[in-house]
Amino acid sequence: MTTELSSMRLPVNVVSCGVAVLRVPISQPVQTAFGTMIDRPAVVVTLTNAEGISGYGEVWCNFPSCGAEHRARLLVTEIAPLILNQPFDNPPAAFEWMCSKLSLLVNQTGEHGPLAQAMAGVDMALWDLSAKQRGKPLYKLLNARSTRIRCYASGINPTTPEQTALAHSKAGYQAFKLKVGFDDDLDFSNALAMREKLGPDAPIMLDANQAWDLPRAQKMTELLSCINPAWMEEPLAVDAPQSQWQQLARSSPIPLAAGENLRGLEAFGQLIESGVCKFIQPDAAKWGGITGCHTVAKAATGAGLCYCPHWLGGGVGLLASAHLLASIGGDGMLEIDGNPNPLRDTLAGPLPVLDRGGWTLPERAGIRLDTTCAAEYSTLELQV
Repeated sequence: MTTELSSMRLPVNVVSCGVAVLRVPISQPVQTAFGTMIDRPAVVVTLTNAEGISGYGEVWCNFPSCGAEHRARLLVTEIAPLILNQPFDNPPAAFEWMCSKLSLLVNQTGEHGPLAQAMAGVDMALWDLSAKQRGKPLYKLLNARSTRIRCYASGINPTTPEQTALAHSKAGYQAFKLKVGFDDDLDFSNALAMREKLGPDAPIMLDANQAWDLPRAQKMTELLSCINPAWMEEPLAVDAPQSQWQQLARSSPIPLAAGENLRGLEAFGQLIESGVCKFIQPDAAKWGGITGCHTVAKAATGAGLCYCPHWLGGGVGLLASAHLLASIGGDGMLEIDGNPNPLRDTLAGPLPVLDRGGWTLPERAGIRLDTTCAAEYSTLELQV
């Protein structure tokens, strides 16, 4: 896959880098098949140019939350020195530079994920900075065709999910994603309760978070198909043999979705070419930032698949995902975590108004104007 962004003339030169770890306890834990989140962390990177303009990015760190400090220190010690006072023609050039310079360290440490996530946050901040230098919203810099995007309420826990979904419906959401991958009977009763509560036409998606092996995934996709889900997300482990994904795709009456746990253009290229998933879901803070995810999204839509950005973190990455989706267009939806999270609301604030199940993105430069409003949640601050 090639990126059309690499030809854009967007000079950027960073003179300082700041990283903050933010953390807030929550009263309502977020339950997934792989674990329960008892607090909400965020790692925010700030890149500033010689004129004092700052761009912001977010590094994935939501579980386990103890990884937030580690990613922040990796960014400061290993990545920031590579980009400071180093002029680049555009953010993709910086992203390629980081990947090249850190390839040996990735092999040496085996820390593919944490380093990819830290680089993704830097790339996001570089794009924010580039847009602000030109006084444009990021979606305009990326040549968005429309400022209107569809949204869905995500992160619906397995405890009385129908009541949670109904509350989201009253708040303006028109599509909903339920966590499954727990007890089979519980998954089925929860899905059925949501369908009965929301009616026959509301889009309901299901997310198993890699919980099943092939026989169980085949059983559950057949069982849950009675509620007519829009997709089944990560029914198998991301590293399950390709033959198993292909076998499930042939037998499943529910379209499959995946992508949040893939890294690299080659891996996404194989997923897209295979056709096993109808919905492609890269996470801009887990791998690739704006540069990588825009490339993947373009390739996916070009292959007739649907790009739906994955997101379950703080507000900076949420807005970046919204700008990405607007720039790609199509029938994809923005994932908005429906669980309480001050780091989403504060870092993104004010969020666009949810209207008829979607957002209209505001006319303001970059992704996010400022992050000092979240200083009260800071537990670690580093500066280079």
